[in-house]
Amino acid sequence: MYILGIETSCDETSASVMTDEFEILSNVVLSQDEIHAPYGGVVPELASRQHITSIGYVVDESLRRAQLKLGEIDVYAVTQGPGLIGSLLVGLSFAKGLAYCFEKPLIPVDHLEAHVQSAFLENRSISFPALALLVSGGHTCIFLLKERLNFQLIGRTRDDAAGEALDKIAKFLDLGYPGGPIIDKLSKEGNPKKYAFALPHMTDKSLDFSFSGLKTAALRKIKENKITKNHADFLDFLASFEKAVIRALISNMDQAVKKFEPKSLILCGGVAKNKKLRKDFGQFSKKLLLSSFMPSPEFCTDNAAMVAALAVEKLKSGEKPFLSLDLNAYPRFTLS
Repeated sequence: MYILGIETSCDETSASVMTDEFEILSNVVLSQDEIHAPYGGVVPELASRQHITSIGYVVDESLRRAQLKLGEIDVYAVTQGPGLIGSLLVGLSFAKGLAYCFEKPLIPVDHLEAHVQSAFLENRSISFPALALLVSGGHTCIFLLKERLNFQLIGRTRDDAAGEALDKIAKFLDLGYPGGPIIDKLSKEGNPKKYAFALPHMTDKSLDFSFSGLKTAALRKIKENKITKNHADFLDFLASFEKAVIRALISNMDQAVKKFEPKSLILCGGVAKNKKLRKDFGQFSKKLLLSSFMPSPEFCTDNAAMVAALAVEKLKSGEKPFLSLDLNAYPRFTLS
């Protein structure tokens, strides 16, 4: 059985062909970084327009690499949400059109659950229960997985996501876009102990995140110390801020581990490409004598392989795929 996955939740257009044994035959990702770079962030209207232009080519290229034709696809899978509503509708409409034309079933997939599923692409033996820390430009949350396909949201950001905070500081310092990877690269030369940042904590003892205060503190230090790219402590400041973001992430995971006592830990999402986060997360897991799993960098960012993989998992669980032209996109994560 062949599954074609389609992902257009934000600013990457992606298509992937996978077998029902989780063999990835192709995974094509077309980034829009150059389009959004002049604006310092994703412009929703530009993103959706670019998806319309690119999606046909990306799907065709994924089929070419898999050496298959559209008629040979057995099931279609597509991201339904959360994400930018215009971007989501492009992928969803395209997938519904293909499913209707070829009279094949269509499986809608949640974007965040697909990110967690990305950890299983290369690690099929993750033990349950597992805790998954999902960190990206738009989302920062913790999921508890008691078993496969059992996604329980136990913590989420109440304001800025971790990746968003990194991007905004990079934008304020005129470092370019996307800012997170730039800070990751530059900060390796800095001293992370140079500037002190207080960790944000929820007064209600929840596992939720908040990065707006950390971002505001960083902006205040930039102004007070007149930090620019030419400042003597520029790299030290980047390293210190990045370290503070990572500490906040690990701190919440530590609380979650104590509360739920998992057997495995998962790190996923676009920010999971950050080298220092991966290192600290691995050391944190090792200290607790827990197995940790992180997707390869290529599967951390938005990609259709994780969408197809979650669809395969649903098929194996006994979920009956069907074609529904009433499927609609949703911009925010739902608790259902």
